[in-house]
Amino acid sequence: MRFPLPLRTRVTFLYTAMGAVLSVVFALGVVFIAEEYERVLVESILTGQAHDYAERLQRESDIDLPRSDRVSGYQLLPGNRGEVPGVFLAQAPGIREVRDPDGDEVFLGVFDTAAGRLFFVMDLHDIEALERYLAFVLAVVVLAGTAFSAWLGWLLSGRVVRPVQQLAESVAALPTQPERTALAAQLPPDELGQLATAIDDYQARLAAAAEAEQAFLGDASHELRTPISVVRGATELLLEDSADIPALQPRLQRLDRGIRELSELIDALMRLARHRVDSAEPVALHAWLASCLAGVASIADGAVSVALEGPEIHVQLPASDATLIVHGVLRRLLPPGVPGVVRVSICDSSISFVFDADDTRRPTTSRPHPSTSDRRLGLTLVGRLAHRIGWEIDDANAASGIVDIRLAQG
Repeated sequence: MRFPLPLRTRVTFLYTAMGAVLSVVFALGVVFIAEEYERVLVESILTGQAHDYAERLQRESDIDLPRSDRVSGYQLLPGNRGEVPGVFLAQAPGIREVRDPDGDEVFLGVFDTAAGRLFFVMDLHDIEALERYLAFVLAVVVLAGTAFSAWLGWLLSGRVVRPVQQLAESVAALPTQPERTALAAQLPPDELGQLATAIDDYQARLAAAAEAEQAFLGDASHELRTPISVVRGATELLLEDSADIPALQPRLQRLDRGIRELSELIDALMRLARHRVDSAEPVALHAWLASCLAGVASIADGAVSVALEGPEIHVQLPASDATLIVHGVLRRLLPPGVPGVVRVSICDSSISFVFDADDTRRPTTSRPHPSTSDRRLGLTLVGRLAHRIGWEIDDANAASGIVDIRLAQG
């Protein structure tokens, strides 16, 4: 179930509803008590008047019954000689509210006594006005109580919701890498503390799983690098021993390139899988690129020459990760066995690589240029590693021999 309103607003509404209910209950209670008190008072007065005048009428039959603005008494005599108003004659014995001949509400008490049927009328119009004033006051109390409850609810709900907000901020501030937390230690052992404990337990399970994964990747990295190092060493020996067998050289060189590429790809894969990026360090970009390019096989063996242009600028970058990225870009940019010149241009925010193939020296058995779809680096391991350190590879014109790397800003 989804709630469109914020938690604090919902808590405030609950406080408001509770205040309104309590105010209404209080008002109804006051009205009930006032009505009950009025009933008891009227019954006591009218009953006392009836008993008193009944005894007096038995002793003196010609006494006058009371006739005042508050209480009026009537005796029912033969032929209604007591002048009882007609609206009262049909009423049965008892005390009730009726309307008098003028249409006003009055209390009527009808009593059958030894002196005959007596009627006593009590007019409480001034008390009725007071009751209307009391009803107005109670309405104000209900409105004021509801408004006060809303204000108090808003204040208290802020204190109630604040720990939830702090817990949410603490969870939002957690790094993407799983780590053990102690959020419950900062909260009381209530429902919110139970939620924090559940988050701590979940983070602990994630951290344990991440540690197990890192241990597995460490073992896998070691076990994969060992045979690759053996094959690479054997390939280098074969290249040295096959100097007198020209036909074998291209195959061994291709094998050597594949082993080097596989080694670098495994290194990039492990860095991505282990979420590890080297710390950035100050680097002289011109000198670093010259050293980095010298490690590319086709450049090292002289098949491809380098023209490095641009000012010597100093940047912060993780050198090992950046070296893997540049080598990956050049592997895609330089076709195996194709001589030429790679022109590298440096500016403040990017490095441009342009490869000019020397078609006059291209061997007839060389591999053709890969298609554009094979050269996109955005979703490859190299592209993902570049994204990890804040670089962006633009290889839209790779088919024309142009690749740009936009460096991280700041």
